[in-house]
Amino acid sequence: MTKTTTDDSLGVRPWMTSPQTTAVMDALEAAGGPGCARFVGGCVRNSLLGAGIDDIDIATILAPPAVIAAVEAAGLRAVPTGVEHGTVTVVSDGRPYEVTTLRRDVETDGRRAVVAFTDDWAEDAARRDFTMNALYADRTGAIFDVTGRGVADARAGRVVFVGDPQTRLAEDYLRILRFFRFHAWYGRGLPDEAALRACAAHRDAVANLAAERISKELLKLLAAEEPRGAVALMAETGVLAVVLPGAGELSRFNALVEIETEQLFTNDPVLRLAALAPDDEVGTARLAERLRLSNDQRARLVAAKGLTPPVKSWMSPRELRRAVYRLGARAFTDRVKLAWAASRRTAATAQWRGLVALGESWSPPPFPITGEDVMKAGVPKGPMVGEVLREVEDWWIDHDFIDDKFSAIEKLKAVAQGMAY
Repeated sequence: MTKTTTDDSLGVRPWMTSPQTTAVMDALEAAGGPGCARFVGGCVRNSLLGAGIDDIDIATILAPPAVIAAVEAAGLRAVPTGVEHGTVTVVSDGRPYEVTTLRRDVETDGRRAVVAFTDDWAEDAARRDFTMNALYADRTGAIFDVTGRGVADARAGRVVFVGDPQTRLAEDYLRILRFFRFHAWYGRGLPDEAALRACAAHRDAVANLAAERISKELLKLLAAEEPRGAVALMAETGVLAVVLPGAGELSRFNALVEIETEQLFTNDPVLRLAALAPDDEVGTARLAERLRLSNDQRARLVAAKGLTPPVKSWMSPRELRRAVYRLGARAFTDRVKLAWAASRRTAATAQWRGLVALGESWSPPPFPITGEDVMKAGVPKGPMVGEVLREVEDWWIDHDFIDDKFSAIEKLKAVAQGMAY
Protein backbone atom coordinates (compact mmCIF):
# COMPACT_ATOMS: atom_id res chain seq x y z
CA MET A 1 0.00 0.00 0.00
CA THR A 2 1.18 3.51 -0.81
CA LYS A 3 1.12 5.93 2.08
CA THR A 4 1.00 9.62 1.28
CA THR A 5 3.33 12.11 2.94
CA THR A 6 2.46 13.52 6.34
CA ASP A 7 1.37 16.72 4.59
CA ASP A 8 -1.66 14.74 3.45
CA SER A 9 -2.62 13.57 6.91
CA LEU A 10 -6.10 14.46 8.09
CA GLY A 11 -4.84 14.96 11.59
CA VAL A 12 -6.93 13.62 14.44
CA ARG A 13 -10.50 14.75 13.85
CA PRO A 14 -13.24 14.93 16.51
CA TRP A 15 -15.29 12.27 14.75
CA MET A 16 -12.35 9.87 15.02
CA THR A 17 -12.02 10.30 18.77
CA SER A 18 -15.69 10.42 19.79
CA PRO A 19 -16.56 7.79 22.44
CA GLN A 20 -18.78 5.94 19.95
CA THR A 21 -16.06 5.72 17.28
CA THR A 22 -13.39 4.85 19.81
CA ALA A 23 -15.48 1.97 21.13
CA VAL A 24 -15.86 0.47 17.65
CA MET A 25 -12.20 0.81 16.70
CA ASP A 26 -11.06 -0.53 20.09
CA ALA A 27 -13.30 -3.57 19.68
CA LEU A 28 -11.98 -4.35 16.20
CA GLU A 29 -8.34 -3.86 17.14
CA ALA A 30 -8.77 -6.03 20.22
CA ALA A 31 -9.60 -8.87 17.84
CA GLY A 32 -7.35 -8.10 14.87
CA GLY A 33 -4.56 -5.96 16.24
CA PRO A 34 -3.55 -2.36 15.51
CA GLY A 35 -4.16 -1.35 11.90
CA CYS A 36 -6.72 -4.08 11.23
CA ALA A 37 -9.39 -1.43 10.63
CA ARG A 38 -9.28 1.92 8.85
CA PHE A 39 -11.74 4.65 8.02
CA VAL A 40 -12.68 4.66 4.35
CA GLY A 41 -14.60 6.54 1.68
CA GLY A 42 -16.71 9.61 2.30
CA CYS A 43 -15.55 10.43 5.81
CA VAL A 44 -11.92 10.46 4.62
CA ARG A 45 -12.66 12.29 1.37
CA ASN A 46 -14.82 15.00 2.98
CA SER A 47 -12.42 15.54 5.86
CA LEU A 48 -9.62 15.97 3.35
CA LEU A 49 -11.70 18.59 1.53
CA GLY A 50 -12.88 20.34 4.66
CA ALA A 51 -16.50 19.29 4.11
CA GLY A 52 -18.89 17.91 6.68
CA ILE A 53 -19.40 14.17 7.08
CA ASP A 54 -22.60 12.22 7.53
CA ASP A 55 -21.53 8.60 7.89
CA ILE A 56 -18.41 6.93 9.19
CA ASP A 57 -17.51 3.81 7.25
CA ILE A 58 -14.79 1.42 8.33
CA ALA A 59 -12.88 -1.19 6.33
CA THR A 60 -11.26 -4.14 8.07
CA ILE A 61 -9.32 -7.31 7.40
CA LEU A 62 -11.58 -9.14 9.85
CA ALA A 63 -14.19 -11.44 8.30
CA PRO A 64 -17.84 -10.69 9.16
CA PRO A 65 -18.17 -13.40 11.86
CA ALA A 66 -15.06 -12.04 13.55
CA VAL A 67 -16.43 -8.50 13.35
CA ILE A 68 -19.70 -9.59 14.96
CA ALA A 69 -17.91 -11.51 17.70
CA ALA A 70 -15.53 -8.64 18.41
CA VAL A 71 -18.12 -5.90 18.76
CA GLU A 72 -20.56 -8.02 20.73
CA ALA A 73 -17.76 -8.92 23.13
CA ALA A 74 -17.31 -5.19 23.65
CA GLY A 75 -20.99 -4.72 24.43
CA LEU A 76 -21.88 -3.16 21.06
CA ARG A 77 -24.74 -4.25 18.83
CA ALA A 78 -24.05 -5.93 15.48
CA VAL A 79 -26.63 -5.95 12.69
CA PRO A 80 -25.76 -8.15 9.66
CA THR A 81 -27.21 -5.69 7.13
CA GLY A 82 -25.16 -6.91 4.16
CA VAL A 83 -23.13 -9.73 5.58
CA GLU A 84 -22.99 -11.64 2.28
CA HIS A 85 -21.10 -8.66 0.89
CA GLY A 86 -19.05 -8.25 4.04
CA THR A 87 -20.98 -5.43 5.71
CA VAL A 88 -21.99 -5.42 9.35
CA THR A 89 -23.69 -2.36 10.86
CA VAL A 90 -22.25 -1.77 14.31
CA VAL A 91 -24.34 0.38 16.64
CA SER A 92 -22.31 2.22 19.27
CA ASP A 93 -24.34 4.27 21.74
CA GLY A 94 -27.06 4.76 19.14
CA ARG A 95 -24.74 5.68 16.25
CA PRO A 96 -24.46 3.28 13.29
CA TYR A 97 -21.13 2.43 11.66
CA GLU A 98 -20.85 0.33 8.51
CA VAL A 99 -17.94 -2.05 8.99
CA THR A 100 -17.03 -3.90 5.80
CA THR A 101 -14.49 -6.63 5.29
CA LEU A 102 -11.91 -6.04 2.55
CA ARG A 103 -13.16 -7.75 -0.59
CA ARG A 104 -12.64 -8.42 -4.24
CA ASP A 105 -15.20 -9.13 -6.93
CA VAL A 106 -15.54 -12.73 -8.10
CA GLU A 107 -18.52 -12.26 -10.42
CA THR A 108 -20.54 -9.22 -11.50
CA ASP A 109 -23.46 -8.64 -13.84
CA GLY A 110 -23.86 -4.86 -13.66
CA ARG A 111 -26.49 -5.03 -10.91
CA ARG A 112 -25.04 -7.19 -8.16
CA ALA A 113 -21.73 -8.82 -7.34
CA VAL A 114 -20.42 -11.99 -5.80
CA VAL A 115 -17.45 -11.12 -3.62
CA ALA A 116 -14.63 -12.92 -1.85
CA PHE A 117 -13.06 -11.57 1.30
CA THR A 118 -9.41 -10.64 1.36
CA ASP A 119 -6.80 -9.10 3.63
CA ASP A 120 -5.25 -7.16 0.75
CA TRP A 121 -6.03 -3.45 0.94
CA ALA A 122 -4.99 -2.96 -2.69
CA GLU A 123 -7.55 -5.53 -3.87
CA ASP A 124 -10.25 -3.74 -1.90
CA ALA A 125 -9.29 -0.37 -3.36
CA ALA A 126 -9.25 -1.78 -6.90
CA ARG A 127 -12.99 -2.57 -6.78
CA ARG A 128 -14.06 0.85 -5.53
CA ASP A 129 -15.64 3.32 -7.93
CA PHE A 130 -13.63 6.57 -7.88
CA THR A 131 -10.10 7.36 -6.84
CA MET A 132 -11.34 9.96 -4.35
CA ASN A 133 -13.37 7.22 -2.65
CA ALA A 134 -10.48 4.74 -2.49
CA LEU A 135 -8.85 6.57 0.40
CA TYR A 136 -8.26 5.04 3.83
CA ALA A 137 -7.16 6.69 7.07
CA ASP A 138 -5.99 5.24 10.34
CA ARG A 139 -6.77 6.51 13.83
CA THR A 140 -3.95 9.07 13.67
CA GLY A 141 -5.37 10.59 10.48
CA ALA A 142 -2.62 9.22 8.22
CA ILE A 143 -4.03 8.73 4.72
CA PHE A 144 -3.43 5.59 2.67
CA ASP A 145 -3.85 6.29 -1.03
CA VAL A 146 -3.60 2.96 -2.80
CA THR A 147 -4.26 4.26 -6.30
CA GLY A 148 -1.60 6.93 -5.86
CA ARG A 149 -3.90 9.67 -7.15
CA GLY A 150 -6.96 9.74 -4.89
CA VAL A 151 -5.75 12.67 -2.78
CA ALA A 152 -4.73 14.72 -5.83
CA ASP A 153 -7.98 13.97 -7.67
CA ALA A 154 -10.11 14.87 -4.66
CA ARG A 155 -8.32 18.17 -4.16
CA ALA A 156 -8.48 19.02 -7.86
CA GLY A 157 -12.17 18.10 -8.17
CA ARG A 158 -11.50 15.29 -10.66
CA VAL A 159 -14.04 12.47 -10.57
CA VAL A 160 -12.01 9.59 -12.02
CA PHE A 161 -12.82 5.90 -12.00
CA VAL A 162 -10.38 3.52 -10.38
CA GLY A 163 -8.71 1.76 -13.28
CA ASP A 164 -10.68 1.21 -16.49
CA PRO A 165 -14.07 3.01 -16.53
CA GLN A 166 -15.67 0.35 -18.71
CA THR A 167 -14.71 -2.32 -16.20
CA ARG A 168 -15.98 -0.32 -13.23
CA LEU A 169 -19.33 0.28 -14.92
CA ALA A 170 -19.74 -3.34 -15.95
CA GLU A 171 -19.48 -4.23 -12.26
CA ASP A 172 -22.40 -1.95 -11.33
CA TYR A 173 -24.19 0.29 -13.81
CA LEU A 174 -25.46 2.49 -10.99
CA ARG A 175 -21.98 3.96 -11.11
CA ILE A 176 -23.09 5.87 -14.21
CA LEU A 177 -25.42 7.94 -12.03
CA ARG A 178 -22.86 8.06 -9.26
CA PHE A 179 -20.37 9.61 -11.68
CA PHE A 180 -22.72 12.49 -12.42
CA ARG A 181 -23.71 12.80 -8.76
CA PHE A 182 -20.09 13.04 -7.62
CA HIS A 183 -19.33 15.49 -10.41
CA ALA A 184 -22.19 17.67 -9.15
CA TRP A 185 -20.93 17.58 -5.58
CA TYR A 186 -17.16 17.52 -5.98
CA GLY A 187 -16.26 18.08 -9.62
CA ARG A 188 -14.48 21.17 -10.85
CA GLY A 189 -13.46 21.96 -14.38
CA LEU A 190 -13.93 19.65 -17.33
CA PRO A 191 -15.17 16.13 -16.62
CA ASP A 192 -13.00 13.09 -17.25
CA GLU A 193 -13.41 12.23 -20.95
CA ALA A 194 -12.86 8.48 -20.52
CA ALA A 195 -15.55 8.39 -17.84
CA LEU A 196 -18.00 10.33 -20.03
CA ARG A 197 -17.46 8.02 -22.98
CA ALA A 198 -18.03 4.97 -20.82
CA CYS A 199 -21.21 6.42 -19.31
CA ALA A 200 -22.58 7.25 -22.76
CA ALA A 201 -21.73 3.81 -24.09
CA HIS A 202 -23.53 2.01 -21.27
CA ARG A 203 -26.42 4.45 -20.70
CA ASP A 204 -29.16 1.99 -21.73
CA ALA A 205 -28.12 -0.36 -18.94
CA VAL A 206 -29.39 2.16 -16.39
CA ALA A 207 -32.97 1.24 -17.34
CA ASN A 208 -32.42 -2.25 -15.95
CA LEU A 209 -31.50 -1.04 -12.48
CA ALA A 210 -33.97 -1.12 -9.60
CA ALA A 211 -36.09 2.04 -9.65
CA GLU A 212 -35.42 2.71 -5.98
CA ARG A 213 -31.67 2.77 -6.61
CA ILE A 214 -32.12 5.17 -9.53
CA SER A 215 -34.37 7.60 -7.66
CA LYS A 216 -32.16 7.60 -4.57
CA GLU A 217 -29.08 8.45 -6.63
CA LEU A 218 -30.94 11.02 -8.73
CA LEU A 219 -32.29 12.89 -5.71
CA LYS A 220 -28.83 12.92 -4.14
CA LEU A 221 -27.48 14.47 -7.34
CA LEU A 222 -30.23 17.10 -7.42
CA ALA A 223 -29.50 17.96 -3.79
CA ALA A 224 -26.09 19.34 -4.76
CA GLU A 225 -25.79 23.10 -4.46
CA GLU A 226 -24.87 23.37 -8.15
CA PRO A 227 -26.20 20.41 -10.17
CA ARG A 228 -26.70 22.19 -13.50
CA GLY A 229 -23.41 21.16 -15.08
CA ALA A 230 -23.87 17.51 -14.14
CA VAL A 231 -27.45 17.41 -15.43
CA ALA A 232 -26.32 19.03 -18.69
CA LEU A 233 -23.70 16.29 -19.05
CA MET A 234 -26.38 13.67 -18.44
CA ALA A 235 -28.42 15.20 -21.25
CA GLU A 236 -25.44 15.35 -23.61
CA THR A 237 -24.54 11.69 -23.03
CA GLY A 238 -28.15 10.51 -23.37
CA VAL A 239 -28.30 9.30 -19.77
CA LEU A 240 -30.97 11.81 -18.76
CA ALA A 241 -33.37 10.53 -21.43
CA VAL A 242 -33.01 7.01 -20.01
CA VAL A 243 -33.50 8.09 -16.41
CA LEU A 244 -36.24 10.66 -17.06
CA PRO A 245 -38.02 9.82 -20.31
CA GLY A 246 -40.17 12.73 -21.36
CA ALA A 247 -38.06 15.26 -19.51
CA GLY A 248 -38.32 18.73 -21.00
CA GLU A 249 -35.65 21.24 -21.87
CA LEU A 250 -33.22 22.25 -19.16
CA SER A 251 -33.97 25.98 -19.27
CA ARG A 252 -36.61 25.86 -16.52
CA PHE A 253 -34.47 23.57 -14.37
CA ASN A 254 -31.47 25.85 -14.79
CA ALA A 255 -33.55 28.90 -13.95
CA LEU A 256 -35.00 27.22 -10.86
CA VAL A 257 -31.54 26.39 -9.52
CA GLU A 258 -30.49 29.98 -10.14
CA ILE A 259 -33.54 31.29 -8.28
CA GLU A 260 -32.96 28.94 -5.38
CA THR A 261 -29.29 29.75 -4.99
CA GLU A 262 -29.42 33.50 -5.67
CA GLN A 263 -32.84 34.56 -4.43
CA LEU A 264 -34.33 32.03 -2.02
CA PHE A 265 -31.21 30.40 -0.57
CA THR A 266 -32.87 27.00 -0.62
CA ASN A 267 -31.98 23.66 -2.12
CA ASP A 268 -34.93 21.41 -2.92
CA PRO A 269 -34.18 18.20 -4.89
CA VAL A 270 -37.84 17.16 -5.24
CA LEU A 271 -38.80 20.53 -6.69
CA ARG A 272 -35.81 20.37 -9.02
CA LEU A 273 -37.06 16.99 -10.18
CA ALA A 274 -40.46 18.58 -10.83
CA ALA A 275 -38.73 21.17 -13.04
CA LEU A 276 -37.36 18.32 -15.15
CA ALA A 277 -40.61 16.33 -15.24
CA PRO A 278 -43.14 16.45 -18.11
CA ASP A 279 -45.47 19.43 -18.18
CA ASP A 280 -48.64 17.55 -17.31
CA GLU A 281 -49.97 15.77 -14.25
CA VAL A 282 -50.44 12.44 -16.02
CA GLY A 283 -46.89 12.33 -17.37
CA THR A 284 -45.50 13.42 -14.02
CA ALA A 285 -47.54 10.75 -12.22
CA ARG A 286 -46.16 8.09 -14.57
CA LEU A 287 -42.62 9.32 -13.96
CA ALA A 288 -43.11 9.25 -10.19
CA GLU A 289 -44.48 5.72 -10.41
CA ARG A 290 -41.61 4.62 -12.61
CA LEU A 291 -39.10 5.97 -10.10
CA ARG A 292 -40.95 4.32 -7.19
CA LEU A 293 -40.96 7.56 -5.25
CA SER A 294 -42.56 7.72 -1.82
CA ASN A 295 -46.27 8.53 -1.64
CA ASP A 296 -45.49 12.01 -0.34
CA GLN A 297 -42.98 12.69 -3.11
CA ARG A 298 -45.41 11.44 -5.79
CA ALA A 299 -48.25 13.58 -4.47
CA ARG A 300 -45.99 16.61 -4.29
CA LEU A 301 -44.71 16.22 -7.87
CA VAL A 302 -48.21 15.84 -9.31
CA ALA A 303 -49.57 18.78 -7.31
CA ALA A 304 -46.67 20.97 -8.41
CA LYS A 305 -47.43 20.35 -12.09
CA GLY A 306 -51.17 21.11 -11.88
CA LEU A 307 -52.48 23.94 -14.02
CA THR A 308 -55.51 25.10 -12.02
CA PRO A 309 -55.80 27.52 -10.44
CA PRO A 310 -53.16 29.25 -12.59
CA VAL A 311 -50.31 31.02 -10.77
CA LYS A 312 -49.12 34.40 -12.06
CA SER A 313 -46.88 37.07 -10.65
CA TRP A 314 -49.62 39.74 -10.81
CA MET A 315 -52.28 37.93 -8.76
CA SER A 316 -54.25 40.09 -6.35
CA PRO A 317 -53.96 39.45 -2.60
CA ARG A 318 -57.44 37.92 -2.61
CA GLU A 319 -56.56 35.60 -5.50
CA LEU A 320 -53.38 34.60 -3.72
CA ARG A 321 -55.14 33.68 -0.50
CA ARG A 322 -57.74 31.75 -2.45
CA ALA A 323 -55.05 29.78 -4.28
CA VAL A 324 -53.15 29.00 -1.07
CA TYR A 325 -56.35 27.75 0.53
CA ARG A 326 -57.31 25.57 -2.43
CA LEU A 327 -53.84 24.14 -3.11
CA GLY A 328 -52.24 24.11 0.30
CA ALA A 329 -49.10 26.07 1.13
CA ARG A 330 -46.56 23.60 -0.24
CA ALA A 331 -48.25 23.02 -3.60
CA PHE A 332 -48.82 26.76 -3.98
CA THR A 333 -45.20 27.71 -3.32
CA ASP A 334 -43.98 24.86 -5.54
CA ARG A 335 -46.12 26.15 -8.42
CA VAL A 336 -44.97 29.72 -7.81
CA LYS A 337 -41.31 28.72 -7.98
CA LEU A 338 -41.83 26.68 -11.15
CA ALA A 339 -43.82 29.48 -12.78
CA TRP A 340 -41.11 31.96 -11.76
CA ALA A 341 -38.46 29.73 -13.32
CA ALA A 342 -40.49 29.38 -16.51
CA SER A 343 -41.10 33.11 -16.83
CA ARG A 344 -37.54 34.35 -16.23
CA ARG A 345 -38.95 37.87 -15.97
CA THR A 346 -36.27 39.59 -13.92
CA ALA A 347 -38.42 42.69 -13.60
CA ALA A 348 -40.98 40.64 -11.65
CA THR A 349 -38.51 39.22 -9.12
CA ALA A 350 -40.01 41.21 -6.24
CA GLN A 351 -43.51 40.02 -7.10
CA TRP A 352 -42.45 36.37 -7.29
CA ARG A 353 -40.58 36.63 -4.00
CA GLY A 354 -43.70 38.11 -2.46
CA LEU A 355 -45.79 35.19 -3.64
CA VAL A 356 -43.36 32.72 -2.15
CA ALA A 357 -43.31 34.62 1.14
CA LEU A 358 -47.11 34.68 1.32
CA GLY A 359 -47.37 30.98 0.61
CA GLU A 360 -44.86 30.23 3.35
CA SER A 361 -46.30 32.61 5.96
CA TRP A 362 -50.08 32.91 5.50
CA SER A 363 -52.15 30.35 7.38
CA PRO A 364 -55.76 30.09 6.15
CA PRO A 365 -58.33 30.47 8.91
CA PRO A 366 -60.47 27.43 9.76
CA PHE A 367 -63.79 27.20 7.96
CA PRO A 368 -66.31 28.25 10.65
CA ILE A 369 -69.18 25.96 9.61
CA THR A 370 -69.43 22.28 10.52
CA GLY A 371 -71.68 19.45 9.42
CA GLU A 372 -73.49 19.76 12.74
CA ASP A 373 -74.29 23.39 11.93
CA VAL A 374 -75.74 22.30 8.59
CA MET A 375 -78.03 19.71 10.20
CA LYS A 376 -79.15 22.25 12.81
CA ALA A 377 -80.23 24.40 9.88
CA GLY A 378 -82.63 21.65 8.86
CA VAL A 379 -80.60 19.67 6.31
CA PRO A 380 -81.05 15.91 6.89
CA LYS A 381 -77.99 13.75 7.47
CA GLY A 382 -76.58 12.45 4.20
CA PRO A 383 -74.89 13.63 0.97
CA MET A 384 -76.82 16.90 1.03
CA VAL A 385 -74.83 18.02 4.08
CA GLY A 386 -71.62 17.94 2.06
CA GLU A 387 -73.21 19.84 -0.82
CA VAL A 388 -74.40 22.59 1.49
CA LEU A 389 -70.99 22.80 3.18
CA ARG A 390 -69.25 23.16 -0.18
CA GLU A 391 -71.59 25.93 -1.33
CA VAL A 392 -71.17 27.88 1.91
CA GLU A 393 -67.43 27.35 1.82
CA ASP A 394 -67.29 28.72 -1.75
CA TRP A 395 -69.16 31.80 -0.55
CA TRP A 396 -66.80 32.16 2.44
CA ILE A 397 -63.74 31.94 0.17
CA ASP A 398 -65.24 34.44 -2.31
CA HIS A 399 -65.68 36.82 0.63
CA ASP A 400 -61.98 36.50 1.41
CA PHE A 401 -62.38 34.17 4.39
CA ILE A 402 -64.68 36.51 6.26
CA ASP A 403 -64.11 36.29 10.01
CA ASP A 404 -67.78 36.46 10.97
CA LYS A 405 -69.49 33.22 11.93
CA PHE A 406 -72.83 34.97 12.25
CA SER A 407 -72.71 35.97 8.57
CA ALA A 408 -71.66 32.44 7.64
CA ILE A 409 -74.61 31.01 9.60
CA GLU A 410 -76.99 33.39 7.83
CA LYS A 411 -75.58 32.27 4.48
CA LEU A 412 -75.98 28.65 5.59
CA LYS A 413 -79.64 29.22 6.41
CA ALA A 414 -80.23 30.84 3.03
CA VAL A 415 -78.59 27.95 1.21
CA ALA A 416 -80.48 25.38 3.28
CA GLN A 417 -83.83 27.05 2.66
CA GLY A 418 -83.17 27.21 -1.05
CA MET A 419 -82.46 23.48 -1.37
CA ALA A 420 -85.10 20.84 -1.86
CA TYR A 421 -84.48 17.82 0.29
